[in-house]
Amino acid sequence: MIEVHNLRKQYGELNAVDDVSFVAQPGKVFGLLGPNGAGKSTTIGCISGLLKPTSGQVRILGHDVVDDGPASRRQLGVVPQELAIYEDLSAHDNLEFWGAAYGLRGADLKKSVAQTLESIGLLDRAKEPCSQFSGGMKRRLNLGCALVHQPKVLLLDEPTVGVDPQSRVRLLELVRGLVASGTCVLYTTHYMEEAEALCDEMAIVDHGKIIAAGTLSELRGRLGERDILRLSGKFDEATVRPALSAFDQAEILYLEADAIHMAIPDASMNLQQIFSCLHSVGAEVRETTVSQPSLESLFIQLTGKDLRE
Repeated sequence: MIEVHNLRKQYGELNAVDDVSFVAQPGKVFGLLGPNGAGKSTTIGCISGLLKPTSGQVRILGHDVVDDGPASRRQLGVVPQELAIYEDLSAHDNLEFWGAAYGLRGADLKKSVAQTLESIGLLDRAKEPCSQFSGGMKRRLNLGCALVHQPKVLLLDEPTVGVDPQSRVRLLELVRGLVASGTCVLYTTHYMEEAEALCDEMAIVDHGKIIAAGTLSELRGRLGERDILRLSGKFDEATVRPALSAFDQAEILYLEADAIHMAIPDASMNLQQIFSCLHSVGAEVRETTVSQPSLESLFIQLTGKDLRE
């Protein structure tokens, strides 16, 4: 339902999106996973038609977003990172406005607004001004405005940022329900746990590029059975790197004066040897963290750093 081929978006010398390609299928969630500034929102902007690509092609339901913009957007719902609701209007009036903008009229519009209010849990607050809503309620209404015309393709750009845990659970349940009905969802997030729980396929994006893509199991398989060992303290790279090279199956992902990240099998079983090795070259270990293979650890392996907020 979404086809992205060699998408590039430049701002002067900056490649905000750099040769990105992927396909999103009906009844599936395709995740774009990465830190703030990775290019996720710019990609969403190009897919939705808000931004014109520098090069490449984007098609929605077979329609080119540049050459056939109105047709490509007819079955598209967009939930931007920033709230796109009118706070001086009620929840009902917001939904009615956006439904009418997509061509709904009369009984069809009335029915769709009522159904959407019920699905987002705001039926009992339908006539209140949105300015009186909590952040989580506004986020749910933001989603509802994109759903009122029952789109076949839904773009969700960081939809749970800044919401309380209860509202986050409700939003994720709504997304799962939409997918079960056949909707194609493109979901951007920098929350690893959301991506692991929700996405059927995903692409890890950093500095505008896709650095890994596949199903969750395929991505985890890239890491193998190695754990991620993170050490903080005081380290001299000139002495530490040669010393750690004695561990044949260990890979140094990141090494600076105050931190070391390593991928190593059975990290907890090798801690004593690693500590002894580091102590022998005058290094000081202050804190140790071991994590099992996950999207977070894969991101560290690919970039050498933790997911940046």
